Amino acid sequence: MLIPADARHRPRHECGVFAVFGLPNAAALPYYGMFALQHRGQESAGIVTADGPGARFKSHKGMGLVGQVFGPGDVEMLKGDRAIGHVRYSTTGSSNLSNAQPVFVDCHRGQIAVAHNGNLVNAATLREELEARGSIFRTTSDTEIILHLIAQPGGGLLPALRRISGAFSCVLMSDREIVAVRDPFGFRPLCLGKLEGGWVVSSESCAFDLIHAEFVREIEPGEVVIIDENGPRSEFPFRREARRAFCVFEFIYFARPDSRLDDVNVSLARIAMGRELAKLHPAEADLVIPVPDSGSYAALGYAEEMGIPMGNAFVRNHYIGRTFLQPTQLIRDFNVRVKLNLIPELVRGKRVVVVDDSIVRGTTARARVVNLREAGAKEVHLRVSCPPHRNPCYYGIDFPDPEKLLANQMPMEEIAHHLGADSLGYLDVPGLVRATGVPEDSFCTACFTGKYPIPVEDQTDKHIMERRQSREAGLAEKRDEAQSLFAALV
Repeated sequence: MLIPADARHRPRHECGVFAVFGLPNAAALPYYGMFALQHRGQESAGIVTADGPGARFKSHKGMGLVGQVFGPGDVEMLKGDRAIGHVRYSTTGSSNLSNAQPVFVDCHRGQIAVAHNGNLVNAATLREELEARGSIFRTTSDTEIILHLIAQPGGGLLPALRRISGAFSCVLMSDREIVAVRDPFGFRPLCLGKLEGGWVVSSESCAFDLIHAEFVREIEPGEVVIIDENGPRSEFPFRREARRAFCVFEFIYFARPDSRLDDVNVSLARIAMGRELAKLHPAEADLVIPVPDSGSYAALGYAEEMGIPMGNAFVRNHYIGRTFLQPTQLIRDFNVRVKLNLIPELVRGKRVVVVDDSIVRGTTARARVVNLREAGAKEVHLRVSCPPHRNPCYYGIDFPDPEKLLANQMPMEEIAHHLGADSLGYLDVPGLVRATGVPEDSFCTACFTGKYPIPVEDQTDKHIMERRQSREAGLAEKRDEAQSLFAALV
């Protein structure tokens, strides 16, 4: 048992986790649940199952979307009454099969599997310490560190969790139980549901809707929920933090609009963001245009508040995925047009307001303005339903280097000119918080304000583990050369 009975371009998504306990053919539920969580990670997907005490874990994972990784028969092979699943976007460790999750091991404590959403800010220090003790790592992901800490002599889950720091919403599985863990600050969402005689855990409540599970509650920051044949029970092994630090970007962009966060429907919060944005930055215009899909609800709120019609002038191509071929000079903005095409008849001769959830590098925003001008738009006003991004995220979001963030490259008054827009307006932090209806001290807003709830190690970034491996390999090669030279001399 894991616990004794008494104890981009745009910002990129992070990951999604799902778990089920006590239901036959359990693998089918993460499979469908992961479709609902696909927006949280598109690089890899995986499921691990167990079929009672002592049974060997079964696993299937691969690179790509859920529908690409799991073919006919793959889910049926994963027998068991408990399972955990994961969809990944890499925030620590490269995007490759060895880093696909869930990760599992067979150690003196038995079989243990883990799927993780978030980022450990002390991962490099912990890994160095574990390797010094003889641990051998198979991945460059920070998730594997959790397994090694559990497997250490004198370890176990609760002592391991007290060692890690940062953002972590995890599901773990042994052959006897499922465990759901949320870090003390509550950076990432995690919720508990019930289905017939079993229990389910998900990053977002929208996955429960798909499988007709009953939403029970959100897992609290700092809570460890252990689910076995007796049902769920809770432990609170962490020191209570003075404040929460839920990622406000979950409300802005990451979470699906049909999910609930802090008992608030995400789509309604985004509509309220649009209303706040209109109050702060009104514009005289003929049409409000959303950037689909994430800007749609904020655009609706902006249009309602301003009394301006909303029109879906941008049409999104949902079947693109990633584009690998570089565009030729003849198609200079191919990557923008192939994903969002414009209906010229809706904008010709009109003053338009374009509402987006964020502007990070500014490349795509500038291309959209060019497209609107070419289509005959009379004026183009940009409105953004979040504050300007200025700082990196160390808690599970893959933002570009701060030097590449548009808001750090020029004064605010020059950005509109750079993008080719007639005006530009960002929502501010107070308006953003008001739209959610959640107290401001409940959020992490570090990507906007630079106020980080948890100190981070120097040089913490996505590829820190790969750099360590390369550096160590280089040192080993130099040692071998020196030894060979010494042997030749003597």
